[in-house]
Amino acid sequence: MKSVNAWSKYNKEELADLEKLCKDYRDFLDKGKTERECVKEIVKQAKKAGYTDINEIIKNEAKVKTGDKIYAVWMDKTVALFHIGRKNIEKGMNILGAHIDSPRMDVKQNPLYEKDGFAYLDTHYYGGIKKYQWVTLPLAIHGVVAKTNGEIVDINIGEDKNDPVFCVTDLLIHLAQAQLEKKANKVIEGEELDILFGSRPLKGEEKESVKAGVLAILKKKYGIKEEDFISAELEIVPAGKARECGIDKSMIMAYGQDDRVCAYTSLIAMLEADTPEKTTCCLLTDKEEIGSVGATGMQSHFFENMVAEILNAMGSYSEIKLRRCLASSRMLSSDVSAGYDPTFASAFDKKNAAIFGEGMVFNKFTGARGKSNSNDANAEYLGVIRKVLDDADVCYQTAELGKVDIGGGGTIAYILSLYGMEVVDCGVAVLNMHAPWEITSKADIYETKKGYVAFLLGA
Repeated sequence: MKSVNAWSKYNKEELADLEKLCKDYRDFLDKGKTERECVKEIVKQAKKAGYTDINEIIKNEAKVKTGDKIYAVWMDKTVALFHIGRKNIEKGMNILGAHIDSPRMDVKQNPLYEKDGFAYLDTHYYGGIKKYQWVTLPLAIHGVVAKTNGEIVDINIGEDKNDPVFCVTDLLIHLAQAQLEKKANKVIEGEELDILFGSRPLKGEEKESVKAGVLAILKKKYGIKEEDFISAELEIVPAGKARECGIDKSMIMAYGQDDRVCAYTSLIAMLEADTPEKTTCCLLTDKEEIGSVGATGMQSHFFENMVAEILNAMGSYSEIKLRRCLASSRMLSSDVSAGYDPTFASAFDKKNAAIFGEGMVFNKFTGARGKSNSNDANAEYLGVIRKVLDDADVCYQTAELGKVDIGGGGTIAYILSLYGMEVVDCGVAVLNMHAPWEITSKADIYETKKGYVAFLLGA
């Protein structure tokens, strides 16, 4: 087999398409640093493309037919798009599934405290992170506060140039001899990931005057009080915009590319694949980074329920038809892969590693230690996918997540495979995965989008 660097094959028009896609992708990342923000932007683009809210269809008892475009949102954190194809939906759908949550820090429900003249917010990290990577960075706060009167207050502090930013502090190098003797997973501990939130005392207050000053600002600017933290979802993320990376601008550096790079390319592919034979679906879920649990994770019945609603609106619902539809479907579990990093070459089997610039990456299996908890796609399905991508002139490669016994990871693939459908993991290679700032190749993003379109129309 001969590897091909995708950059070598582009003409002027393709390079222009690539740059436009990647610019729009950077804009999406800037607008969607949380799953709620992603859903809001996805729905906006879906509506512009002619998609209808499934709740309107249910409310009006409208009939769904070939060519209809439908979207469904659950708890503002998970979204699915459906485009009804010409073939009987019982014959299955072509599904792109990705996740829109990313590693971060979450503010606790009783977070605000004062200590020795500083006000802090206590946090609990979300997903797998190297905790030491999150100190001394400018951080932003995104999320919502739900008040007891039913009002929802949107919070976004740290992104505008006039906003303050926040930080987790670290010990100065001059006093860090003992700290530097610790193992990397102990240099910064979870309970030390507290956000420096303020230091100015409120005049006239003798006890916890800095905390009082912070609460006065929160009340004046946002209309919230300390008790409102109980019903808040506030996420701490790196402050700043997605940027082009490298002197040749061949890469993108940004927060949250695992897995929003695959979510965005899946969304765009869904909007571009406008005349499907089979019904197509783009499923973008929450909670993957903590096991796909909860009402908005892939383990919930949201997706199954929405397919049932569509069958019902088509006038053909039955339990057996739902089961046949799901079992006959094909899916690309759109998730990122570990990009080969020459600096840490010893962690990879290079001939089975994802190389930057060589296109979309297929992981036949993920898991760890003997493929444990892996989907492990069928050879026959991979043969079909190869044919689809070859016909569409898509650059693609295969990879594993590092050397055997080094580590491992998982995706939503195994959950959808429980219906009996064919599923394989594929997406974009990422450097610095799960770090505050991750890196991707523009060429891989472009090829992945092309591959997703080919799959939706041809699998």
